[in-house]
Amino acid sequence: MTNHAPDPALLAKAETLIEALPYLHRYKGATFVVKYGGHAMGDPELARDFAEDVVLLKAVGINPIVVHGGGPQIGAMLKRLGVESQFVGGLRVTDAETARIAEMVLAGSINKEIVGWIGEAGGRAVGISGKDANLVTARKVQRDEADTLQGIERHVDLGFVGEPVAVDPLILTTLAGQGFIPVVAPIALGADGHTYNINADTMAGAIAAACRASRFFLLTDVAGVLNKSGELMTDLDPAGIEALKADGTISGGMIPKVETCVNAVKSGVDAAVILDGRIPHGMLLEIFTRRGAGTLVHA
Repeated sequence: MTNHAPDPALLAKAETLIEALPYLHRYKGATFVVKYGGHAMGDPELARDFAEDVVLLKAVGINPIVVHGGGPQIGAMLKRLGVESQFVGGLRVTDAETARIAEMVLAGSINKEIVGWIGEAGGRAVGISGKDANLVTARKVQRDEADTLQGIERHVDLGFVGEPVAVDPLILTTLAGQGFIPVVAPIALGADGHTYNINADTMAGAIAAACRASRFFLLTDVAGVLNKSGELMTDLDPAGIEALKADGTISGGMIPKVETCVNAVKSGVDAAVILDGRIPHGMLLEIFTRRGAGTLVHA
């Protein structure tokens, strides 16, 4: 009788499934909140990979919730319409016209595009914004800026830029329970009746906390938190993050991202992950392999 050696590629796939098995058991029924944005959103191939990952998570019993950004797309639309953008501390100054355009881009074209990608991958997604079913209540962001010439702090009016003050996750749990994948645009109503544009990282972190998510993923354009040698740091806690901020290892645009992660884990999220959204199937590597693929932040 002739013995046939198994195809190495097929064997590798089987070993991958075996490695994933304990994680499949651990996360069955869990909620994952994923902030999706950056350059990965504009790459059709990466967009398809992302949609497939989200559909796979749902298929194995995890409840994914997608919260998306869209800053570059808003900027492109404003430029097309001849509206100039101003930024203070990384936040776009948003007058009534800019707020209207931002809602059109975020809750309209981008939101439905992501819903379409997930549908093409075999999932059932529902696009909503923070306005729907009072999911998120916002308040106006207050920001002061140093005037170095006069040596004083001056108040800057950012217009209709908001931050979450309350999250009612009922619509998310209802959709998830019926087999749907919620896709959330970062737009919300304030108690004053105005519509506010909210930073997508902040919105996603607040939703993750309200849903007591097992994982909160921040998909971004960098590998994660790097040490001074440029190596990925895979495991951090709030104390370690403060030390890395103090010595300058964490700086610039990474600071608000790690602070969002710290706030999430302090508010009840089991762990947050800063992950490079440009890595094909990076979420699956992070969730279902021992090595992982990003920086995990835990309490």
